[in-house]
Amino acid sequence: MRTFSSERSKSIKPSPTLAVSARAAELRSQGRDIISLSAGEPDFDTPEHIKKAAIDALNSGQTKYTPVDGTPILKQAIINKFHRENNLDYKNNQILASCGAKHSLYNLFQSTLNPGDEIIIPAPYWASYPDMTILAGAVPVIIEATVDDNYKINADKLKKAISDKTRMIILNSPSNPSGANYSQDELRSLAKVLLNYPNVIVVTDDIYEHILWGEEKFSNIVNVSPELYDRTVVVNGVSKAYSMTGWRIGYAAGPEEIIKEMKKIQSQSTSNPNSIAQAAAATALNEKQDFIQEYVDIFKKRHDVVVDALKEIQEISTMESEGTFYIFPDMNNLIEKIDSVSNDIELAEYFLNKAEVAMVPGSAFGSPGCMRISFATSMKNIEIGMERIINAATK
Repeated sequence: MRTFSSERSKSIKPSPTLAVSARAAELRSQGRDIISLSAGEPDFDTPEHIKKAAIDALNSGQTKYTPVDGTPILKQAIINKFHRENNLDYKNNQILASCGAKHSLYNLFQSTLNPGDEIIIPAPYWASYPDMTILAGAVPVIIEATVDDNYKINADKLKKAISDKTRMIILNSPSNPSGANYSQDELRSLAKVLLNYPNVIVVTDDIYEHILWGEEKFSNIVNVSPELYDRTVVVNGVSKAYSMTGWRIGYAAGPEEIIKEMKKIQSQSTSNPNSIAQAAAATALNEKQDFIQEYVDIFKKRHDVVVDALKEIQEISTMESEGTFYIFPDMNNLIEKIDSVSNDIELAEYFLNKAEVAMVPGSAFGSPGCMRISFATSMKNIEIGMERIINAATK
């Protein structure tokens, strides 16, 4: 039978989060009362002053092409943000605005990785990292970290994973899916290893930077090791902190040489990000930030409700999150307990059918036997959903 699919397309998987959402929607269409604890976006609306900036941009005719790498106003807002919040200084030619942080990462992988290159990815990882690596012809090298490791790698594991083919390492802190946040000491330990490998590009995915409540304040690896500045790319965006997921604005900052190549890749795919969304993103970065802490306080309260509920299930091992809006319990013992379940994918289906609760199985994030629970939904949904999970797990 004739096929129109490329080998490249066949080599990757569709988004597991979207697959869970589609399955939940299918059951809802059948009249089932499904509670979704799978969403990877804040449930808050975009703040009014940001929406107004978009309306003003639309009314003033900002509807044309912009420079491929973003408007001067947005790029300056990004530069100011890095200086103000991260004590990092960049020039205009070190900044690229893209159609979401995911797009920034895609551009980075396409512009720096060659066939056979290896990229070190700590697991649990954001589900798209390995597939974007494969699309670039490179090889994902996974370092596993369990709940006993607080879902974080250490210097010894990193050193063992580096080979003469290693081209890149990507760190995501606070982490999707685990909510783990690397301390400054932990980052220094990793940086000490990386300083011995000058050809390795360091990528720090800081998209959850502001959604953090642990004892440690946010730091990325360049903050603790400025010596890595010349080969580190910092990726961020407005989606999570500003509740702007659908606006699709992300950005990257790094060495001029790398940003130039990323811009070239973007010029042949999307060209510039949406002009109206760029205006809104500039306002988001430039103007008041106090509402973010209000969001964080709400996420923390929801987090605590989820943790308390999980503690009632003795077969589940839970590490409390330090940020994001996810928690990532280890459910391997629960899988062994339930006769009809042999892995986390079947467990997700079990909860979907028996408890009418949608979650994303940990194998999607490189950690089989775990489950990602999102608390980016109302407290009412969380309380109902967790009660259903307890009932399904303990009866």
